[in-house]
Amino acid sequence: MNFTSITHEPNMLSNQRTSCPPGLEYLTYLDKIKVEQLVSLTEAFIGFERNNKYVLRNANDEQFLYAFEETDTCMRICCTNQRGFTVHVVDNMKQEVMLITREFKCCAGCCWFAGCCLGCAFEVRVEAPPGNFIGSIKQKGSFWKASYDILDESGDTILKIEGPCCIWDGPCCPCDNEFKLLTADGMNQIGNLTKEYAGFVKEMVTVSDKFTISCKKIFFISGKMHCLKVSY
Repeated sequence: MNFTSITHEPNMLSNQRTSCPPGLEYLTYLDKIKVEQLVSLTEAFIGFERNNKYVLRNANDEQFLYAFEETDTCMRICCTNQRGFTVHVVDNMKQEVMLITREFKCCAGCCWFAGCCLGCAFEVRVEAPPGNFIGSIKQKGSFWKASYDILDESGDTILKIEGPCCIWDGPCCPCDNEFKLLTADGMNQIGNLTKEYAGFVKEMVTVSDKFTISCKKIFFISGKMHCLKVSY
């Protein structure tokens, strides 16, 4: 897929690497990021949901980050995918480079009502490094597509994410689901986030997901970090 071209790429890349949060400089060199949820045998065989764990790899399948969820047992069992959570992201030296949080909202989740009030919309906060707030992701109201705004630390929209009309999931749906990464005005696509089909057996016995984020290297570092959260 051809994405919108951006000029003056070398200078912009240099500026990004200079202002990049510590420990995340490597993201500026990547145009493809793979996010894979690790399979939990306990979850697969007895259905008891555990804290999710993820590995992040480059296009050559080399791991460069690791992420793990922190939630209590009651929240995971009773609220499932509606739950609030904290995700810690660490590098290969086990240094925490990013913190991602989402508060529990009992009425959030349905895109039909997300635009009605703040209590009906998911909101994810991103800190990099932990303690340094860099922005958030907010669910937007929509009658037929999943829609999200990526905001900077001032609350201004820097990117939009638009999902498919229907998300086909499960062992009998052997297809990928693509989410478009759009400019702030929603007019141009500059990348995509794809939820990949894991295969019949894996989809049948686990809820382990695999995502690929594809974009130009020039794609803003803050945007890449926010997109990582969308895939968790």
